[in-house]
Amino acid sequence: MNVGRLDQMIRIIVGALLIIASLAGLIGAWGYIGIIPLLTGFFRWCPLYKLLGIQTCPLHESAKR
Repeated sequence: MNVGRLDQMIRIIVGALLIIASLAGLIGAWGYIGIIPLLTGFFRWCPLYKLLGIQTCPLHESAKR
């Protein structure tokens, strides 16, 4: 895991909002890009964070799992 709780919630909310807006016709099909933050939020792992060496998950939280 490299995505912390706050980061996780933001990703899930933003991803869901993008998908809903796209389904409602408020934005174009590009809104389905919201699948990416939604999935990285659910799995709490971001490949881009791994590549860049970023970790928003506190060490004590990832050590518990």
